[in-house]
Amino acid sequence: MRWQSIVLADADVSLAQFCDGSAARGWYIRLDEEIPWQQHRVRLFGREIECPRLSCWIGDADAVYTYSQMRFEPQPWTSALRELQASVSSLCGEKFNSVLCNLYRDGRDSMGWHSDDEPELGPEPIIASLNFGASRRFRLRHRCKRSRGVDLVLENGSLLRMAGATQKLYRHDVPKTRALVGPRINLTFRRIHAAAD
Repeated sequence: MRWQSIVLADADVSLAQFCDGSAARGWYIRLDEEIPWQQHRVRLFGREIECPRLSCWIGDADAVYTYSQMRFEPQPWTSALRELQASVSSLCGEKFNSVLCNLYRDGRDSMGWHSDDEPELGPEPIIASLNFGASRRFRLRHRCKRSRGVDLVLENGSLLRMAGATQKLYRHDVPKTRALVGPRINLTFRRIHAAAD
């Protein structure tokens, strides 16, 4: 597997093809069957709303995650996710202990602008984003200098690695699309640092 560096000022972002289309379809089927998908609610601008996608927080027992003022207790690892965790940890040079699983059912499902910069992720987290299913647009924009940014298409079987100051300086999203697109499973592997770490 070869990493392609994405040119982005003061960021550390790279993209690679984790597996071919046939293997990616196999992973998609396993993950969709094993993951206990849920429609989460998050707090946004003082009110709770349903997330425009299905998701599930999975990880080690102590990998508790707080996002958008909501506390998520991890579900146990599935067999497919354990295999992927080992591979992605090795490829990215980080021992991931958790993964946020997202299912984008069609082009109406999305992820708004945000940074993965919660305190339990540490000051310069490594985030590994693994994609199976339909290709979707992924945008990165500098928090202060909007002219700095990049648009990528995350394809079936692709692996995106974000590290260094990327989360501190940039935000990212997966916008809605009117195009007819099939479902997509996105796995964002992270390392949660417990208070004792």
